[in-house]
Amino acid sequence: MSTFDEQFIREDARDVAVVAKADVVVVGGGSAGLTAAISAARNGCSVTLLERYHHLGGMASGGMVLVLDDMANGNEITVSGIVDEFIHRMSKEGMAVFPPESDRLGTVEMSRKWRRWGVHNFHSKADPQPITYAVAFDPDSWKRTSLALLKENDIDLRLHSVFSEAIVEDGKVRGVICQTNVGRQAILGDIIVDATGDLNVAASAGADFIQGQYIVTTVFRLAHVDVEEAERFEYEHPEEHKKLDREARRILGGAWNMWWLKTPIPGVIWCNCPHMPGYDGISPEGLTAAEYDGRERMMKLFEYAKGHLPGFQNSYLLGAAEQVGVRQTRLLKGEYVVTKDDVVNRKHFADTVCRGRDYYTPYRALLPQKLDRLIIAGRHYSAEPDAQKMSREIPPCMMQGEAAGVAASLSLQNNVSLRDVDPGAIQKTMRAQGADPGDVPSPNAA
Repeated sequence: MSTFDEQFIREDARDVAVVAKADVVVVGGGSAGLTAAISAARNGCSVTLLERYHHLGGMASGGMVLVLDDMANGNEITVSGIVDEFIHRMSKEGMAVFPPESDRLGTVEMSRKWRRWGVHNFHSKADPQPITYAVAFDPDSWKRTSLALLKENDIDLRLHSVFSEAIVEDGKVRGVICQTNVGRQAILGDIIVDATGDLNVAASAGADFIQGQYIVTTVFRLAHVDVEEAERFEYEHPEEHKKLDREARRILGGAWNMWWLKTPIPGVIWCNCPHMPGYDGISPEGLTAAEYDGRERMMKLFEYAKGHLPGFQNSYLLGAAEQVGVRQTRLLKGEYVVTKDDVVNRKHFADTVCRGRDYYTPYRALLPQKLDRLIIAGRHYSAEPDAQKMSREIPPCMMQGEAAGVAASLSLQNNVSLRDVDPGAIQKTMRAQGADPGDVPSPNAA
């Protein structure tokens, strides 16, 4: 029986049933967790994947971040592997759109054709910014694709399982406890992958980390938008458009220049805004306050757009994302901490196992200090806050997951700790399964 006073509850010791065991347990069914689970399963591991929501995909689906970018270094496609399978399957449904190689140019014509899909190189200082390899997609198609790939790879999926605490013995993470509608449940594994995005497992296990903070966003979509009319007005009346667009961004209180983009569904646009700084992306208080603030700004923008922006007069609010868009919270202090200079200067590492646009991630940045049997995959990897802001996009995080799944399988096959897995073997295995681990640096690498 628990005892309490006005400040603390003291819980009695209790038994927690072990409901699953696997070679690899992946905590978090976002994009990085999905690729970690699939990669480990394809390399011979039994896998259990835990997810707190009713859907898979994290920011790519529930968070409605509906463009896959940071996948190309100039004309060179740098991110490949399991992410390609997602793109191919969604494309077959008509739910993924990307520019053909012949359109990846920095011309006014190609900019007008493709820019509102969000597939331009927004890092470029050129005007117009060149079109690059990036993919606009539909969030529900991502969810369907996720479920199909897990089923095909015989992965034990447990939805509605909210991580509670890590099970640690002698510095080794042996499993996790989750809270469910039927009570607390324990899941044991030989290797645990923390793909929570917030470093929940590693932090619970005692790993060192730093606390970062960046903007959060309540993403939403509008339907029945006359996109052709909106684009025509933008290009035929640029000064008037700038004035109206400036007011829209003022109402939002923070947004990218392209605050609305096309989606594969005709007449449906997505709005990756408003940008809201100063919110704690972990605490219930911070996330709740962000939800109130985001929806208030969303509705003000919607009302303004209907009344003032050509093409928006007959639009209606299709809905907000199921998850608040959190970009940065806890960041691991791992065996290596990626710095801003590493990212900006395109530093290549001998143990690079995944890459993004033109930056490289060493295997050591996925490993916590002191703890064994735990590996990290996702935006909470070991990096300085300013470095993470430039290297946290979905495709590179998926590459981290794929590398983590390979590393887990090699650890178990060779009966060595994750820390002792040969990065060269990870690189070789990833290449064999169609992924680019970044072992061969691009010409512009440092």
